[in-house]
Amino acid sequence: MPTTKDAEKGTRVERISRKAQLSAYFTIAAAAFGLISDGYQNNLMTMSNVVFKKLYPHDYTSDVSTRVSNSLLVGAIIGQVLVGLICDRIGRKVALVGTTLLIVIGATLGTAAHGAHGSAQGLFWFLTFSRGITGIGVGGEYPASSTSASEAANEKMIKQRGPVFIMVTNFVLSFGGPLAVSVFLIVLSAAGENHLQTVWRVCFGIGIILPLTVFYFRMRMLNSKLYREGAIKRRVPYYLVFKRYWRSLIGTCGAWFLYDFVTFPNGVFSGTIISSVIKNGDLKSTAEWQLLLGSIALPGVFVGALLCNPFGRRNTMILGFSGYLVFGLIIGCAYEKITKIIPLFVIFYGLMQSFGNLGPGDMLGLVSAESYATPIRGTCYGLSAAVGKAGAAVGTQAFTPIQNNLGKKWTFIIAAICGVTGILVTYFFVPDMTGVDLAEEDRKFMDYLAENGWRGEVGDDEDDVSIEDDGSSEEAASVKKG
Repeated sequence: MPTTKDAEKGTRVERISRKAQLSAYFTIAAAAFGLISDGYQNNLMTMSNVVFKKLYPHDYTSDVSTRVSNSLLVGAIIGQVLVGLICDRIGRKVALVGTTLLIVIGATLGTAAHGAHGSAQGLFWFLTFSRGITGIGVGGEYPASSTSASEAANEKMIKQRGPVFIMVTNFVLSFGGPLAVSVFLIVLSAAGENHLQTVWRVCFGIGIILPLTVFYFRMRMLNSKLYREGAIKRRVPYYLVFKRYWRSLIGTCGAWFLYDFVTFPNGVFSGTIISSVIKNGDLKSTAEWQLLLGSIALPGVFVGALLCNPFGRRNTMILGFSGYLVFGLIIGCAYEKITKIIPLFVIFYGLMQSFGNLGPGDMLGLVSAESYATPIRGTCYGLSAAVGKAGAAVGTQAFTPIQNNLGKKWTFIIAAICGVTGILVTYFFVPDMTGVDLAEEDRKFMDYLAENGWRGEVGDDEDDVSIEDDGSSEEAASVKKG
């Protein structure tokens, strides 16, 4: 006969089951709200660079501007690698809660930044430090949110996993650009151009609120079903991982480096570019053109979401890189003429960025989440994204010297060259996992580990899966219920 203990256990299992069902949906929604704060932080410096140049024309040199902008990138690289490992070794939930806290702390410090005795250089060093902390959180969001969202979408809506993943990751990241400029315009209109100190601090302060909106839900979520069944927390066979996935890593790391090399500096410095093209345009006019640029770039995300299933991940990515080639050459080769017609310049500039969103912007996160097995998904995703952010740092560092030494048109011609290289890297190295169940890749990975003699514990929480090498790969894993 069932005992009271059995009944209590059954009730607990039922309660956990209901929580697990809701947790998948909360995880997907929280990824969207979490990554929108990333998009906001990534684009916060677009107009802030213009403001600081007006407030501190002698102190805010190109070197200082690059340092403050790059601090977020350096922090992001650290966060992506570190949190990617935490995702796999400790759990998705711990990683998500930690990144949220880091963004809040960094954004708070940035809002309150001051230099000693009113020193402008002290202010910019303070901002460099605070943006670095924010960057660790922002970078950590990439593997934490994206792996969680892909696993939850695979669990609940496998056929629409690609479009759902894109809408809760790249769409909200891309929406962060227009959002940051819209917030800037509202605050600027309210405070006026005579109170620019207030304007930039309020814009920085709003970056504190966005991550707080998801904190409660992240505290309540569970790790995904795929993670609970497939996690490897000890004795991770990294050599075997590299041996199996080296080709995919070249593809996701290489393509992400090229994409961020082009898109990040063009995002950070687009306000400065537009300001120089407008000729004596005021701050508000620059922001309005910047908002139009971001709005033109946004539809590419939706097109990519529509194409990723019927057209395939790899082909959609190649199409996006082709846009860099076409529009980069058009703008670069006709720069002197096209910049005289500001609306035409902004439209072509926006279309180039729209193709970036359509292709690598949409697909890189998706293929990085789909190409690797659950036990090492966070690590490989984080590594790929970190190499991408390294490309962004290199691109940001090189952007001003390229403009000064080669001419502004060369920033677009180099974007076209990166487009060609991206097409080749994608074609030869990026796998296409369109429609493939993530659990299927997990099974193949476990078989591969067994074939290569690896023994270890697999699973999280109450499921403990042990791989035993019996000389056969057909039934490599056995589950022991504790």
